[in-house]
Amino acid sequence: MGYQYQTTAQKEDLRAIYDKAQNLDYVAGWYFKAAEYIKGTTIRCALVSTNSICQGEQVAVIWKLLIEQYGIHIDFAWPTFRWDSEASIKAHVHCVIVGFSSAEYNLPKRIFSGQGGVVAKTISPYLIDAPTAFIEKRTAPISPVSKMHRGSQPTDDGNFIFTHEEYEQFLNDEPKAAPLFRAYMMGKDFIERKPRYCLWLKDADPNLTKLPKVHARVEAVKQFREKSSKAATREKALTPTLFDEIQQPETNFVALPHVSSEQRRYIPIDFMTPETVVGNKVYVIENATLYEFGVLTSNVHMAWVRSVCGRLKSDYCYSNTIVYNNFPWPSPTPEQRARIEQTAQVILDVRAKYQDKSFSTLYDDANMPPDLRKAHQDNDKAVMTAYGFDWRSSSMTESDCVAELFRLYEKLAAEKGEKK
Repeated sequence: MGYQYQTTAQKEDLRAIYDKAQNLDYVAGWYFKAAEYIKGTTIRCALVSTNSICQGEQVAVIWKLLIEQYGIHIDFAWPTFRWDSEASIKAHVHCVIVGFSSAEYNLPKRIFSGQGGVVAKTISPYLIDAPTAFIEKRTAPISPVSKMHRGSQPTDDGNFIFTHEEYEQFLNDEPKAAPLFRAYMMGKDFIERKPRYCLWLKDADPNLTKLPKVHARVEAVKQFREKSSKAATREKALTPTLFDEIQQPETNFVALPHVSSEQRRYIPIDFMTPETVVGNKVYVIENATLYEFGVLTSNVHMAWVRSVCGRLKSDYCYSNTIVYNNFPWPSPTPEQRARIEQTAQVILDVRAKYQDKSFSTLYDDANMPPDLRKAHQDNDKAVMTAYGFDWRSSSMTESDCVAELFRLYEKLAAEKGEKK
C-alpha cells in the first residue's frame, strides 16, 4: 500500500514504529519491526515485499535508518520479479526478496536471479553489488551539466487537450481558433511519436480567447480548479486561460519520457523544437547539446537508471531529482567529447530513416533495426571510453559499471562536503 493510498490508521501504524515515517509504502513497517526484533541477536530474517522499497526515493528513507540505527546489512537478495497471483482475479505484483541481519555474516553474499545468481562483495540497498550509498533527492545536478525540468502541467480536466479527431472537429466548428492550437505531447505521445493538440493561450490575442467554444473550455477549466481541495490549484482558477505550470522551452531542447518500458535497452530520447508543447510527463533539458544527448542515451546512463530509478510496476520511472541530478557524468578529453558528439549524430541520422516508426517500435529490443543498434553500440563505446571503462573487455558487467558509477558519485559528494 503506497503512502498516497493509505488510510489514516495505516499512516499512524507507520508513525508508531518510526515517528519520521513519510511517503513510505506500508510494507516498510515490517522491515523496521524486524530490525527492532533482531538487533543485538544472531537472528536472520528475510521478507518478500513490493520492489518500491529498493528503488527511487524510498531507499534512502528506509535503508539509511535500518543501516545506521539498527546495523542492518543485506545477506542475500532477489531483485525485482513478477509474482502472479493464484486467485481467480489475476494480479501481477512486482516483488523483491531481501535477507538481512545485524549479526556478523561470514557466508558469501548472493544476488539471485532466474539464471542462478552471483556472489557479491557488498549488496547495496538497490540490490546490486555496489558500495552502500544513498541516492537522495537533489535540486541541482551533482555534475556540472545543464538542468533538467518537467514540462508544463495543464490541470485542466482535459479541457485544453485534444486528440487529432477532436482537434479537427473543433476547428470545423470554430475555424478562427486555429492560431491558438499547438502540437502537444505527454510521455506516451512522445514514445509513439504522435502528438495530440492543445489550446495554448499564453500571449494569445484576447479577442480569440473570447470565441464561444474557446471561452467555454476556459470557463470549464476555471470551474474545475475552483473545486480543487488544493489551495494552490484554486488560486490558478484566477488565470484559467493558462496551464497550471508553464515550463515550455523557448529554444530547442532534449526530451525524454517520465515512464518507459523495462523491455527497452535504451529510454527513447530526442531533440524537439519549442513549437511542440510538452506536458508534465516529459522531462526537458533546454539548449542541450549532442554530447548531452549521447551520454544520456548510452548504456552507462541506462545502467544507472536501472539501478536507482523508481518503477511503475517494472517500468522505468525517470526522475530529474533522483536519477539525473545524481548521475555522475564523465570528464572527457576534447577528443572524447567530439567522438560522443559524432556517434550521437549518427543515432539521429539513422533514426531519420525511420520517421514513420514509433519509438516503441524502434526500441523494441527484439526488433531494433540493425543499423540503429550499431549506432547505439558505437555511442556506448564512446561514452565508456570517456569514463575510462574498458569496453573491449567482456569481463566488465553492468554491475561493475554501476559499482564504478557509485564510486564516482561518492567522490563527487565528498568534494561537495556531503556525507553519503
